[in-house]
Amino acid sequence: MRQAHQYRAVQEFHSDRGFQYTNRTFHHKLEKAGMTQSMSRVAKCIDNSPMEGFWGIFKRERYYGKRFTSKKELVQMITNYIHYYNTRRVQRNLGVLTPMEKHELYKAA
Repeated sequence: MRQAHQYRAVQEFHSDRGFQYTNRTFHHKLEKAGMTQSMSRVAKCIDNSPMEGFWGIFKRERYYGKRFTSKKELVQMITNYIHYYNTRRVQRNLGVLTPMEKHELYKAA
């Protein structure tokens, strides 16, 4: 029988090193909101590639052409999509596994 694992969602804000993201006021706002800040390394824009890829897929599959009547509806759609993406959407670059399946294989190794 497979043991159920509980995962704690971490709110992370990933960005490049633009001035608006590196000033202390912005950093304090993230801390106040309970978020962790993540930034690309200097001169390494490739760090953004995984997140840029995710948001590109997300917008293509769930956002473009849609209308949302409230912030709550939009947030719920994003939450549902992230769950779907991590647990049900298989990816060729992960060996036709979901991200969580790949994560479980990595942990078991």
